[in-house]
Amino acid sequence: MLLRASDSQQYQGIGLNMKLVAPEETKALEHPLDLLEEAVEDNGWPFERSGRDEINLSVAGRWSDYHFCFTWRDDLQSLHVSVSFDMRVNRDRRSEIAELLMAINAQVWLGHFDLWSEDGAVLFRHVLIFPDSQVSAAQCEALLHLAIEACEHYYPAFQFVLWGGKTAREAMAAAVLEVAGQA
Repeated sequence: MLLRASDSQQYQGIGLNMKLVAPEETKALEHPLDLLEEAVEDNGWPFERSGRDEINLSVAGRWSDYHFCFTWRDDLQSLHVSVSFDMRVNRDRRSEIAELLMAINAQVWLGHFDLWSEDGAVLFRHVLIFPDSQVSAAQCEALLHLAIEACEHYYPAFQFVLWGGKTAREAMAAAVLEVAGQA
């Protein structure tokens, strides 16, 4: 807390002519995508910064390559991630995939999966809101890893429905099995 004697406001009780002055902010806030870019570079993933408020990258997973789009919205103070994978849902399997999406989204703690009606693409999406734009590199990296983990965990369920001809219920049962040990 800074006190300046030159400011004349009588401080009650002790007769001082001083005023409380808030400390000045000396460090400029980093742009959230600058922080995310550092995390992406640290992992060695190629990316494209298509503008101040957007980063696109691809990450090789166990089951597929995941294509990320991170977008910052100043007006909402939010960071949005959407992740697509190399998978398209034919019209004849969309109702079964829609049922699978409902079952998966009921299990997912953060974020959700969507099906784009135009091209049948499956996406994972999530948004983080940062009041006063207070963003840390750890938060950005956590968002990235959350999305990868969700996609890696549920990708096989989508495969079971699309290529294995399984029902959503059968695919979900297989996806929630936890593997213990190694074969």
